[in-house]
Amino acid sequence: MKSPERILLTLTKVLVTAIALTAVVVIGLAWVVLIGPENKETSQPNLAVNVAPAKPVVKYWQAPALSSIPEEDKEMVFYGKDLIANTAHFLGPNGIVDQMSNGMNCQNCHLDAGAKVFGNNYSAVASSYPKVRARSSQKESIEKRINDCFERSLNGDKLPENSKEMQAMVAYMKWLGSEVKQDEAPIGVGLPALPYLDRAVDMVKGQQIYVAQCVVCHGENGEGIKATDGRTYTYPPLWGEHSYNSGAGLYRMSRFAGYVKANMPLGATIDFPMLTDEEAWDVAAYVNSQMRSEKDLSGDWPDISEKPIDHPFGPYSDGFSEQQHKYGPFKPIAEARKKK
Repeated sequence: MKSPERILLTLTKVLVTAIALTAVVVIGLAWVVLIGPENKETSQPNLAVNVAPAKPVVKYWQAPALSSIPEEDKEMVFYGKDLIANTAHFLGPNGIVDQMSNGMNCQNCHLDAGAKVFGNNYSAVASSYPKVRARSSQKESIEKRINDCFERSLNGDKLPENSKEMQAMVAYMKWLGSEVKQDEAPIGVGLPALPYLDRAVDMVKGQQIYVAQCVVCHGENGEGIKATDGRTYTYPPLWGEHSYNSGAGLYRMSRFAGYVKANMPLGATIDFPMLTDEEAWDVAAYVNSQMRSEKDLSGDWPDISEKPIDHPFGPYSDGFSEQQHKYGPFKPIAEARKKK
């Protein structure tokens, strides 16, 4: 029999060997996990690690907290918000205050009552008005700008500037922009500007996208879906006599495409869009090629050289056709203007 000392020594050697082998295995596994397999071509360890670059955090504008509304302003600000969200209830064809618009709500174009990032929000209204606008070549007030929407996007009549309704909407817009500095345009204001395509917009492709993505809410004929109260639309009409007319901002392809990209189909955001740029441009082409009410625009753009690239009506100062100004391709027009 072996002595206890020799047995202990043998066990010690076995234990040390086991520990050593375990260490080798652990180190080997760590090498594979951390370093990766050898490059077969060079027989050198592949030290490259593909890591997606961190997306920069963008600090978008946010509407002020409701608790920030001064007590003396609450009634008008809340009424103004209600008017923006439910315009037709108060001022539509069956409005309880007046009957002066087409049944759409301001909120149909200015999402979340004008508070959504890149949803055509009102964040910069208070900081930028009054201002001279190239479309009229005149200094315009907030009231004038609101009435532009009533006459174009709501295809209706002007709202008296001294009315309670007008003053309530102005109060609401001023409160929304109360934390924005004068002449400042916060991140997320208005609509995103999509890059121009290398081709003209495609109405056929746009129709296919409309059928697949839009028809469930806006109808096969762009008629929208009315709410149960019969006064407003749950989902607005996109063409026809009850939609925006030919003088509205969304009748420009770039505006409609930017609106769609950042907000449509329902649930899309600027950071999580549901359509590609091309799809947004093409569905804009389909929608804006449909029939709608016409607006007398003879007083617009006294200086025709100031017209936007995609303004759909001539005359123009650059020699490009009305067809190209409406449907593109827009890149050649933009490049010609840069050279000029």
